[in-house]
Amino acid sequence: MGVADDRAEALAGAGWRQRALQGFADRLGPLWTRREDAGWAYGVLPTREHLNPAGFVHGGALCALFDHMVSTVAWEAVGRRPCVTVQLSTQFLAPAREGEFLEARGRVRKVASTLVFMEGMIATGTRDLLAGTAVLKIMG
Repeated sequence: MGVADDRAEALAGAGWRQRALQGFADRLGPLWTRREDAGWAYGVLPTREHLNPAGFVHGGALCALFDHMVSTVAWEAVGRRPCVTVQLSTQFLAPAREGEFLEARGRVRKVASTLVFMEGMIATGTRDLLAGTAVLKIMG
């Protein structure tokens, strides 16, 4: 059993479940999810493929995880109707490294007639990595 297998086993033991995704979202992963009191948490265990030339997790990878998380939380909040991002604002707070489990959580601030206003955070352990807000349009 390798390090990756040990880490996957530890995540599963902590209540995380690995999810298969399709399309662009598949490039984030594997994506991990966990049901929590306040909703769902989403996680990624970054590998070398997630890194920038400086050796840290690429900001685009963090933004993609954040966007996926807020979209999914919004989708569930509006009765599982599709939501698309119309505005995304992020602040990078600290760098992430290969092998640090990234945990993304968000909450709905407000649902208007056709828009969902979100806020959220990505962290690893006790370190906050990214804070952000988003506005999503409810489709259909």
